[in-house]
Amino acid sequence: MNIQQFEWVVQTYSPMLLRVAFLYLRNSADAEDISQEVLLTYWQKQPNFPTEGVRKSWLYKTVVNRCKDRLRSHWFRKRAELTEDLSYLPPEDSGLMDAMLKLDIKYRIPLHLHYYEGYSLKEIGQILRLPPATVGTRLHRGKEQLKILLGGIYDESL
Repeated sequence: MNIQQFEWVVQTYSPMLLRVAFLYLRNSADAEDISQEVLLTYWQKQPNFPTEGVRKSWLYKTVVNRCKDRLRSHWFRKRAELTEDLSYLPPEDSGLMDAMLKLDIKYRIPLHLHYYEGYSLKEIGQILRLPPATVGTRLHRGKEQLKILLGGIYDESL
């Protein structure tokens, strides 16, 4: 892999990796760190993937696993929680993101992967190591909780 190919991967996938990491960690600085760690690992290992879908899936699995490791770490559990300022988002997006961040992690990630990234239940199950039926249940329950949090504002889009 040459530097141009790596730059393409960074430009193509870093926004998505950052969003997933942010949904897990609820802090943009930590999400940026995790995204950069994943991309550094990709550069160091230089894996060869048969398709673009496999590359994308590998990147997602890696960012999810790194986030889980960070959440379990002693340092992360003992640090002071900082509130995230979402004022940079348009008002309609900040309300949705704020509601998403109030959901349990087990609902946030499947919702994001399905509705923002377009993954199927089977693909999400492979990324999160869950049966597709469990992913479907979490999507349904997450949507119901979002509807309650948003007061029915986004009923049509979900």
